[in-house]
Order: sequence, then C-alpha cells, then structure tokens
Amino acid sequence: MATNTSPGYSITLRVGVDSSAGSTTDLASAVAETGAAVTALDIVESSHDAIVVDVTCNTTDERHVERITEMLNARPGMTVRKVSDRTFLLHLGGKLSVEPKVPLKNRDDLSRAYTPGVARVCMAIHANPEDARRLTIKRNTVAVVTDGTAVLGLGDIGPAAALPVMEGKAALFKQFAGVDAWPVCLDTTDTEEIISIVKALAPVYGGVNLEDIAAPRCFEIERRLRDELDIPVFHDDQHGTAIVVLAALINGLRVVGKQIEDVKVVVSGVGAAGHAIIQLLKAEGAAHIVGVARAGAIHRGQTYTDAHRTWIAENTNEEVFSGTLHEALVGADVFIGVSAPNLFGADQAATMAKGAIVLALANPDPEIHPNDAAEHAAVVATGRSDFPNQINNVLAFPGLFRGLLDAGASAITTPMLVAAAKAIADCVSAEELNPSYIVPSVFDARVAPAVAEAVVAQAHS
Repeated sequence: MATNTSPGYSITLRVGVDSSAGSTTDLASAVAETGAAVTALDIVESSHDAIVVDVTCNTTDERHVERITEMLNARPGMTVRKVSDRTFLLHLGGKLSVEPKVPLKNRDDLSRAYTPGVARVCMAIHANPEDARRLTIKRNTVAVVTDGTAVLGLGDIGPAAALPVMEGKAALFKQFAGVDAWPVCLDTTDTEEIISIVKALAPVYGGVNLEDIAAPRCFEIERRLRDELDIPVFHDDQHGTAIVVLAALINGLRVVGKQIEDVKVVVSGVGAAGHAIIQLLKAEGAAHIVGVARAGAIHRGQTYTDAHRTWIAENTNEEVFSGTLHEALVGADVFIGVSAPNLFGADQAATMAKGAIVLALANPDPEIHPNDAAEHAAVVATGRSDFPNQINNVLAFPGLFRGLLDAGASAITTPMLVAAAKAIADCVSAEELNPSYIVPSVFDARVAPAVAEAVVAQAHS
C-alpha cells in the first residue's frame, strides 16, 4: 500500500502479544502492511506467556491510525493497550520556557539583579531611553504577533489555537539565530486595536514579527506599525516568503543560464505573499512579470478596489495580457505559485519555455504536482519537505532578525531583503548547485549567520 507518511503523524502503539517466536516480527509486518513506516520497536514488558511491545511508526492521518488500531485488535493474540500521538506529546506544556541568564544564588546576586541595584539601571534608561537596547532583553527579543485569522492552511482558528504555531516560530528563532522570541496572540481582529496593542507592548521588544494575519488587514497593520514604531516590523507571510523565493530564483536562473531581467515570470496568487514577491523581484530587476488571480491576469485595463492589486496592475504586465493562468504559462520562463492546489498539470507545464523554473508553493498540495512539473521544467521547488528544493521561511526570518537586532535597526528596507535573499542563495556553492539543490537545507548552520551578516552590512551602508 503506497502512502505518504509523515513524522507529523508519528504514533507509538503499546501492544500486548504472546511470547511465541516471531510475534514481534508479525506485529511489525502487520503495521507496515497498512502503509505505515515503522521506525522503532521496543519490548517494554515481558513474562513467560506474553510481552508488551511499543511500536513507533509514521502514519498519514488520524484515520490511518484508527485503521491500524482496528486491524491489530482484530488479530488473534494482539491487543492495543494505548496509542500515543508523538506530536501531541511534544506539545504537552508548550515548547518554550524562560530561564535567567544570570546566577541568583545569594543576597549579592539578588541585590544587583533586583532591588536595590536594579533601580540604578532603571534610572539610567529613564535618562537615556536608547539604553534599553543595551541593558534589557529588548536587545535580543522579538514579539511574534498574530490574531489567528490566517494560520497555516487552517484559516481563521483564533488566537488560542494559533499559539502552538507561534511557539514553534519562537523556538525556531532561538534554535537558528539565538533570538529570544515570544508569542503574542491577540484576542481581537480589529485593525486599530491590534495596532494600539502592539505599540503599547513595543518597549519590551527589539522587533515585531507579524504572523498569520489575514489579508488585507495585514497590509494596513504592517504599514501603520512601520510608520509609528522605532523598531523593525516584519510580516513573515509576505516578506519571508519573498526572500526565500528570490533566493531560489537566483539559483534557479544560475542553473538554467538565464538572467532575471530577461525572463517572463508568472505569479499565481496576488495576496500578501504574491504582492511581496512581485515587489522584491522587481527590486532585483525582473522586468516581465504577470500576476494572476482567480479571475485571470492583473492588468491595467481593469479597475481594482484593492490598492495592492492596483499597484500590481500599474507596475507589471507591460503587454496588458488579460488571459487565464493556463494562457499566461505559454512561453513563461518562471512560474511562482502562492495560491491554491492543482491549478494546472503536465500539459500546461509543457507550454512553458525551455529551461523553465516552477516554484509551486501552495501547501500542502502545490499548484502542480512536482512529478508532473518535472516532466517539462528544468527546476522544480515546493513548500513541502518530501520533495527537493523546499522553500521554507525558516531560511530567512531567524538570520534577518539576528542582523536587525545586531545592527540596532529601527526599520527594514528593501535592500536588506534583497541582501538576505542573496546571502541564502550564496550558501549554495557553485560545486553544490544543481536542479535538485537550489536552496540550502533549513538545518544548514551557515545560513542564519550569513543572512545576519548581510543585513548588518546593508544596515550600515
């Protein structure tokens, strides 16, 4: 049985079986026959007549887990005692903690870290507010702010349900760049209230990462906060995606031997991510871009009530093309999808230019299946981890904020975003570069420092 199993649906089944020879082999085989990927098998109890075995495996979904359980219980001599979901176990009690950086072992320590000594530090900041960046956690702390209205592919699930994602984001900040990030999940969807709350808590933080806030409110929230705060504000769904897309395109074009100013780029999806991608591609010199929405290409001959679509219409599609996505793909050198699954197939990919690049990033199901795209495109990337060339924002945001904090930056500029993209691209050496490796691994330890260094250099230029 062919299935796409995932560590995200990893389980451990505690199963009682008889102690006869081969019983554990039969158990592992039975689980594997359902399509699960068995990763461990441990005997946890043993007697003369029976044993208890923990079988750990990756499955496809919750229904798959139910099928395995039902199948094992139906087999003679086997009883499922417990099923543990390893993902839920990882989240028990949350994924973050706070630990002091200084020892608090005696009265002397306490008098310096807290009263009375701390009063001197408070008054120093009162006299010179800029010292807060030097003498408090503001120097290394980012607020991960959401209202829970556009979480992953789950949609509007609210702030409490969004918290596990924000915790994960904060863990990635710490793991990859040493940045202390903290979830700030707001129980409001009112634009003005969100802006007011973030402004009120800003003194604690050196930067703000906006996350999973639905369009079009995310545009206004980011714009206002950038105008009204003296710390960098970054909407990762827009600009983090754009950075990694540009990095992938830089290396993809190196693979196929084309120049960004010459290629025709079709962008499917003109929401938050699509708009930011188009802006960043233009900043790097892309001159022939067609943005496509559900109703067709964005062009000057149409009136749009959305200011961002109006900007795209005025700054792209110089030929005023007004057709469908399938029609736009004809002769295109690059496809970038941040839209919806299964929008086209191999037949449409075949109409693209020779040496085409397909970045199909809808998750979990891309705009075209990677295998279909690979029949005709020279380079294929997705947002998935089970295919080559995963476009993942974790390549961008930890290093970007590390650089912003190190530089004491008060704002984020487009040249910083471009510099970050080029730093990611350059982490793939000429010797490593090939159609299946256009972006570095998310676990490549070189990436975050390289991005941070590039951002600091740009901030000081």
